[in-house]
Amino acid sequence: MAEKYIIRVTAGSDYNIDNHTVVPVNSPETIKINNDFVDAEINVRVKDYRGLPRNSPTTSPYFSLEPHATNDDQYSLAIRFTPKRPTGSQTKAASSGAAPAVPSEDNSNSKDNSTDADKSTLSENGISGHDLQFGNDFDHPIRDRLPPGFSYAMNIVKWWIDPGLDGDPYADMPYLYGPGLSSFNSIHVGAGEHDPEKGGLFFDEGGDGAGLEARQAIGAPDDAKGRKKWALNTDSKDKWVFEYDKTYCVDFFNPYLNFNDFSLRLPGFTLPIINHWDGQGLRSQQPKRSHTLRYVLRNRTTADTYLVILFTLYLKEDVNEDGSLKPAALQATREDRDMAKDAGKFTDGDSTETKADSTDAGANDDDVD
Repeated sequence: MAEKYIIRVTAGSDYNIDNHTVVPVNSPETIKINNDFVDAEINVRVKDYRGLPRNSPTTSPYFSLEPHATNDDQYSLAIRFTPKRPTGSQTKAASSGAAPAVPSEDNSNSKDNSTDADKSTLSENGISGHDLQFGNDFDHPIRDRLPPGFSYAMNIVKWWIDPGLDGDPYADMPYLYGPGLSSFNSIHVGAGEHDPEKGGLFFDEGGDGAGLEARQAIGAPDDAKGRKKWALNTDSKDKWVFEYDKTYCVDFFNPYLNFNDFSLRLPGFTLPIINHWDGQGLRSQQPKRSHTLRYVLRNRTTADTYLVILFTLYLKEDVNEDGSLKPAALQATREDRDMAKDAGKFTDGDSTETKADSTDAGANDDDVD
């Protein structure tokens, strides 16, 4: 079934794919994303990539470097971002009175009895360690399409890979988010490095001079493993703030999700996901024309969206030789966009993004009726 589909990766400052640009996967060229909340740039790297754009590099020098070579990492989402100081009532929660999109964190690891409301004062200088979230969400229920063994796989993920991960895959609009502070594999406080010979954005755990001092001042460990464990404690998230007007580099990578055979390979367990990519079956009869997997960087308390990276599967028969989308794929893209809009993920006029110099990912109104 996997051979019938081809991947395209897009990114933007919100859920509206009309505002996205096509990501040049495995190219050192970054995609720049700007909105009211962050200035950001990203690199997406996928090992043995066979997707769009056509003639994309099949790999990146990134995967030959440590620790990725030893880990046999399959993909990387590298983000360099600078949070912007809010001007007035910018956030959805502040402007509309909307409740946070996800439940408050479990504070069972807390060393105090303060509430999340008490901790909101910590975000005056930036985004608190409690609030910066990264993960996946969906616009429709997936509970009836979860593959056999899913619950077991989730237990492995939460025990072995990301204990901070939280969510509800059985909800009407499922989500799996983790605090970025414990979910990202690498966090570098500072501008990091962009080196084409290393695949573009490349940074180790740590920071520049001032960044290292800031980490040490709050007791954050210097190594990634130590920092991820440290970040599971509530008092650690109390101390960490992604400060406005300062630059941070994060990298999310792992050897578990294979984008070529669409399988989730966990320790001691392999879960085929091609038939369950987004909770909608890849049917041989009247197949859905596209399927999406979405990664979101967001604010837990305000529900503000900082950026979205979207992996979309298209039927190969719906893609032209030059990589452009045929009318059927454009229509499927529009349907996916409308589904996100109907789910309340965005409204017309939400985005204030300045697009990168890259290919527009959305369906043009002239292309599809």
